[in-house]
Amino acid sequence: MNNTSLFSGRRIIVAVTGSIAAVKAPILVSRLIKAGAEVKCVITQSAAKLVSPLSLSTLSRNKCYEDKDQWDNSQTKPLHIALAEWAELIVVAPMSATSLSKFSSGNADGLLASILLATQSQIVIAAAMNTSMWENQSVKRNWNYAKNLDQVISLEPGSGLLACDRVGDGKMANLDIIELASESAFIFHSENRYLTKDFKGKRFLVSAGPTVEDLDAARQLTNRSSGRMGVSIAQAAKLRGAEVDLVHGPISIQEDLLEGLNTYPVRSSSEMGTQIDDLQKSAEVIVMAAAVSDFKKNKPSIQKISKELFLKSIVDDLIMTSDLIQNQTRKKLKNQIFLGFAAETGSDIEIIEKGEKKRTLKGCDLLMANPIDRDGQGFDKNFNSGFLLGPKKMVKNLSFSTKLSISHQLLDEIRNFKS
Repeated sequence: MNNTSLFSGRRIIVAVTGSIAAVKAPILVSRLIKAGAEVKCVITQSAAKLVSPLSLSTLSRNKCYEDKDQWDNSQTKPLHIALAEWAELIVVAPMSATSLSKFSSGNADGLLASILLATQSQIVIAAAMNTSMWENQSVKRNWNYAKNLDQVISLEPGSGLLACDRVGDGKMANLDIIELASESAFIFHSENRYLTKDFKGKRFLVSAGPTVEDLDAARQLTNRSSGRMGVSIAQAAKLRGAEVDLVHGPISIQEDLLEGLNTYPVRSSSEMGTQIDDLQKSAEVIVMAAAVSDFKKNKPSIQKISKELFLKSIVDDLIMTSDLIQNQTRKKLKNQIFLGFAAETGSDIEIIEKGEKKRTLKGCDLLMANPIDRDGQGFDKNFNSGFLLGPKKMVKNLSFSTKLSISHQLLDEIRNFKS
């Protein structure tokens, strides 16, 4: 079992350009260092007016490089080449309109611009600028060019209150999303390839988290699901080019991890079923990762039931909830792919047998059966393992790894799926 961070021992350049979002760069650097990465910072002349190169040097434990360092006569090798070859990943956060223009046009004016053109490593770019600048046709042209490069993982800005007091698009992707994109880059780096945009133009429907069934005014039935697995799959699919609808129960993970997804919060199993039903027809891939409550009270009380009467009220009025996966697979359209999940306990053989029985019964193309009785994985953990089951007695062991890594492995299987 290996709980090591995906960033441990990795060499990352954090590049900071001239947007007010540059003030968030020291926090990003600090987080990467704490996760075990080796970080070197590069800052443009404009960004140096917004954030101190000294603060980036101190936090990274390495020199922060500026344009003036590029042709230092003490260098035995051109600095931009040395840094480009050193880095396993380059994260440009924020990416300003000026730096974007240089990158997309092949302009090598400045240290960072030269590094971006010289590197063979994956590049994460997180745009940030005023709304009018972001909506400018020239900027859009540059962005569309850059994001279609195999080498680039592009993070579009979100909407919110900007430093110019305007509310609109232009806010840099939050740090959780930047880290998630960077982790994804290293998952693919281990296979000597760039993160692929193989789901561009595809639409995913993903369910995540628990559902909650009211018993009375004080009590409820639910489970320990945090929603992390479903959200990881949703974000991984988005990074790989998909448009993603996420239907989720009351999740217990950072709200920032939902950024960029089309989210539909629900509470009960019936609410989740109705919402999924509305969205299913437009989806090409449907991932049912939610942990839906198995039981509900037929007629929940709007008042608190006394302790003495509570057990009797449960016995008399508890019914099973609908099987949401089975309900949706019955309405499966041509060329839709269904991936289901089954949380199980027991030995590997028992988990595989129970999982295959559920896959067949529920009508899933693929089903991941994952153990929830093993240390360090499962509900509300960042790690998972299990067995992916498919047609013709297919069994693929998904060994212990982060839920993000498992998500990308599942997406690879969906991409290659043939019934």
